[in-house]
Amino acid sequence: MRIKDQLRTYLFLSLALTFTFWLISLFEIFSKLANGIVLSNVLTFTTYKFLNDYWTVFLLSLLFLPIYLIFGLIIKSWNTIVIKVLFCLIAIGQFALTKYHLTTLVNLGADFLGYSLDDMFTTVTASESLSLLYFVPFIVFPTLFLVLYNAISKKEIKQFTKVFLLSLLVLSCILKATVTPFSDSDYQNKLAYFTTDIIRFQTDKNAFNIEDLTYKKEYPLVQPFEATPDVLAPFFEIKEEKPNIVMIIVEGLGTEFIGKNQYSGFTPYLDALIPKSLYWENFVSNAGRTFGALPSILGSLPYGEKGFLEMNPLPSNISLVSILKANEYTTSFYCGDESSFDRKINFLEYNGIDHVIDINKFGPGYQKTQANEGGFSWGYPDGEIFKKTLSELDAKKGPRLDIIMTLTNHEPFDFPAKKEYLRKVDSIVATNRRLQVSKSEVASYKDIFACLLYTDHSIKKFITEYAKRPDYKNTIFVITGDHRLIPIAQKDKLCRFHVPLYLHSPLLKKPQTFKSVSSHWDITPSLISFLMNNYKMNKMEKTAWMSSGLDTVRQFRNIHKIPIMQNKGSINEMIYKDYLISDGNLFKIDEDFELTSINDSEMRQLMKDSLNEAKKLNAYLTKKNKIIPNSINTYTKPAFQFSKEDLATIKKLTKGLTFDETFFLARDFAFNKESEKARLLCNYILNEYPNYADVRTLKGRTLAWDKQYQKAETELLEVVKRTPYYNDSYLALMDLYWWSNQDNKGISIAKKGLKNKVNTPELGIKLAQAYKRENNATMAMAVIDSVIQKNPANKELIKIKKTL
Repeated sequence: MRIKDQLRTYLFLSLALTFTFWLISLFEIFSKLANGIVLSNVLTFTTYKFLNDYWTVFLLSLLFLPIYLIFGLIIKSWNTIVIKVLFCLIAIGQFALTKYHLTTLVNLGADFLGYSLDDMFTTVTASESLSLLYFVPFIVFPTLFLVLYNAISKKEIKQFTKVFLLSLLVLSCILKATVTPFSDSDYQNKLAYFTTDIIRFQTDKNAFNIEDLTYKKEYPLVQPFEATPDVLAPFFEIKEEKPNIVMIIVEGLGTEFIGKNQYSGFTPYLDALIPKSLYWENFVSNAGRTFGALPSILGSLPYGEKGFLEMNPLPSNISLVSILKANEYTTSFYCGDESSFDRKINFLEYNGIDHVIDINKFGPGYQKTQANEGGFSWGYPDGEIFKKTLSELDAKKGPRLDIIMTLTNHEPFDFPAKKEYLRKVDSIVATNRRLQVSKSEVASYKDIFACLLYTDHSIKKFITEYAKRPDYKNTIFVITGDHRLIPIAQKDKLCRFHVPLYLHSPLLKKPQTFKSVSSHWDITPSLISFLMNNYKMNKMEKTAWMSSGLDTVRQFRNIHKIPIMQNKGSINEMIYKDYLISDGNLFKIDEDFELTSINDSEMRQLMKDSLNEAKKLNAYLTKKNKIIPNSINTYTKPAFQFSKEDLATIKKLTKGLTFDETFFLARDFAFNKESEKARLLCNYILNEYPNYADVRTLKGRTLAWDKQYQKAETELLEVVKRTPYYNDSYLALMDLYWWSNQDNKGISIAKKGLKNKVNTPELGIKLAQAYKRENNATMAMAVIDSVIQKNPANKELIKIKKTL
């Protein structure tokens, strides 16, 4: 084939890919409109999308042209086959990224690097029901590409077509250079955004190389305790006893859904709390997803490379948890999902949390969120989380810090009595004339508004029940959102981070609403300053916070610099004074927290420089472990530390293995009597997943096999503490107590298992055998009869009964 013919074929392939991208963009636009998402100008939206798609294909064509020509020189006709396959894969990738965008309403970029495959699978299956029908478009669009190529390759390229294609290219270049919104993420080609965001992430990473990082002060955050003013004392009645702190972090609660804002009307209880609380209406989260909530709210901590929680090992840090624990508070964390998700438990245990109550500790009497068609459930809904919290409080010594993280206001927006709340939504739409949201938009997001009502009612029920407790009068409730929920389209670049903050308490002298801007970073500095200045506590000499504390000025102002990590790995936004920079675009913030796009090159450069300085500080603090010196950090508990030799062995043994596969390898080592290697791998897994019950049980068993009975008991009891409804830990303890001649302890632990409804035949058999060894045939028979009732066909049970 002549070079001219090859180029003609390549042009047709590129045009076919362009048309395929346009079809995918039309699919995106129609899907949004069908789901009630309002596009300000459909024609402009479509035009910008098409031109960005065309620009992306132009760049891809330039990139792959050398490959096409080289293959043409080596083996004729292969070049066309190779490019067809490559462009089909690109079409599939473009559609996959579009599907992600339609689910989350944000483009996937560098945050892709911040999640494990398990985390991504969990998130996707929570939002989508995976079936054969789901995958049909992944076949349709590459097929359309091939069909389009076959259709247009038979046409002649006329002069008009050449001029038109060149005009599109010129127009794309002009718009990119002169029209700021043209490059907005809403209009960008999904594949182009994904690629450029990852390149930006890697560029930032290389720019802040650990060897080159220096700072004016070795520990820039460390300052005297007095540097954080006590701004809360004037609002509270101070008693002798330290107050309980109840912190409620509400999934997806954006300010847009509160008070008199755009989507208000579906949180009546939280609306009613505003005039009874200290309320910050212009408050922001420091991250666009839940991964940033705990370190920002509890520790006023930097982000790290992909979120602070992703760092392993964690840099030296202090938090509300560790400081209050050191001052005689009982600290507890409550959630309805796996606390290991996003490595929450790793951060909490580093800070010495006393109790973590998660999905593993609910047990009978609590109703899980219904699983979707794929069998996935996040865990327990908000009402059950609050119910579990109330059931635990009496067993916890005061004063207490109770941190509650809700779950339900997230895909798939499912919860108990959902039909009842859907009817309530209909009633509100029919009767509330103050609703700003249209009936059609409510209908499109009815599940979400019903979910908001459910979460609001759950919070109301919790605080109402808590108010019956004698310690209510000395309790401060802190309520905020982790970020604004994602599936409802965002009006601007700020509302994703715009969340409410309430401080509600019977101790309040007077309620107050503040227009001044603060962020999650300011909560813990102000709470610590308030508590230490007004109650009997061990005073801190130094602190290390990312911000200076809550601003209690009533008028609109911003005294903070607030860089924001929207997604893992992406620090692209910053609020400074009354400006926001987002993806290089500059906005002015007014006192109602509304944005206006402005063109001020001097201010844009100042904001870019400030954002770059914030990135540098973040990298320096986290990469060089310069948040707080270990010498003055007397609060926290570092994770398991490995020697260089251990790390080398782990690296060699686990190369290419997942954590589950590493567990199987550890089990093989254990069965082959290589206990040290088995325990090393167990420690490696537990350093990442402290609640992995199978792994900790295996570690305990290897210790027992090596006759290190005391260490084995400690490890296995830890499994029972973390996962009280997990069967194998009880069986392992029964074996341990038998081998160490402590059947009395075995009987006790088996009874505990049965009390926790661990009614398995294996546990019943071991308990009966223990009673038999204790010459208590009556109790052995009673246990066997009880278990046989539920397992009448179990031959081993029947066999043991005959021996009694």
